[in-house]
Amino acid sequence: MTLALQRGSVAIVGVAESDLGKVMPGLGPIDLMAQAVVRALDDCGLPLGEVDGLFATTSQSRMPTLALAEYLGIQPRYHDATNMGGASFMTMVGRAQAAIEAGLIQVAVIAYGSTQRSLGRANVAAPDPNPHEAPFRPLYTASSYALAASRHMHQYGTTRRQLADIAVAARQWALLNPAAWETKPLTVEDVLASPMISEPLTLRDCCLVTDGGGALVLASAERAQGLRRPPAYVLGVGEALGHYSISAMPDLTATAAVDSGAQAYRMAGLAARDIDVLQLYDAFTITPLLFLEDLGFCPKGEGGRYVENGRIAPSGEQPVNTNGGGLSYCHPGMYGIFALIEAVRQLRGECGERQIANCHTALAHGNGGTLSSQSTVILGSAAAL
Repeated sequence: MTLALQRGSVAIVGVAESDLGKVMPGLGPIDLMAQAVVRALDDCGLPLGEVDGLFATTSQSRMPTLALAEYLGIQPRYHDATNMGGASFMTMVGRAQAAIEAGLIQVAVIAYGSTQRSLGRANVAAPDPNPHEAPFRPLYTASSYALAASRHMHQYGTTRRQLADIAVAARQWALLNPAAWETKPLTVEDVLASPMISEPLTLRDCCLVTDGGGALVLASAERAQGLRRPPAYVLGVGEALGHYSISAMPDLTATAAVDSGAQAYRMAGLAARDIDVLQLYDAFTITPLLFLEDLGFCPKGEGGRYVENGRIAPSGEQPVNTNGGGLSYCHPGMYGIFALIEAVRQLRGECGERQIANCHTALAHGNGGTLSSQSTVILGSAAAL
């Protein structure tokens, strides 16, 4: 017997961020998670007492679901603290859906929080010992992504200017988002002239370092009816793992997003051409370029040319990271949950100046480690069911 998740059986009914940027001294990751959870529940109108499934992760707590449940004063009957880096939250959407479909829970909350900017490097986990890479003293994590960027440039002719186009597009979207960390315009020349971090990636090719948290509330499609906001139905999910260390990545130009995307498209009954808006993990400018290729929006090797001339910017034909992404909106260490939050808001039509017209399908993609874990979620409005 084959067991499979059912398209549209579950919906994201509430979303919210905590305070973002640099938060008040004394606040920790669990504080930010709780703040986001309370706001997300208020967003949909469900009471805290209905939450019986809790999913949470952070690099700053060993047992985040235990700590968060106690902080909130709830005793969920199902909890999951899976940590796959920035892909965790897309994976949690699938696992929450499975738990709801199985009748294990009724309402799930997914949460994240980090105070990495406030703490600096005081509470950053050291990388696992790696005898194959450590002797070369790489600048984790930038050096790993720089290797992927260098290989793509060598193999396909991708240029630094094309990578800079991605950073500029993100900034243009951020200027339309009142909550974005970055508020000043950015040009390709600004990106190219910024300090080199790990060749070919400059400072402006790298994500922000901020504090922040986010939360999602999920419920069955039936329970989603009559709540405060229009539901964003889960149409497709997929996850895949390629490697852990960058030195073990078989091909630096291809990620496991090929597999996670295929799973999500198959479940949703959709293809890349059917997606209205994309929210792609962008820890570095090379990552959305790779995901545009691996998720089928352009052929392998053509990502650089694809993003030229503002194609993914506000005036372009393929909107990507409409909140400004991790490059210009926020990046508290595991950005994936914010991609999901923006996807939901686009489907609801709540994004003001950055709203995509007639938006009925959204793809949110998460990336963890060094292009290691990949997870894809396709969401849709009622019109996409």
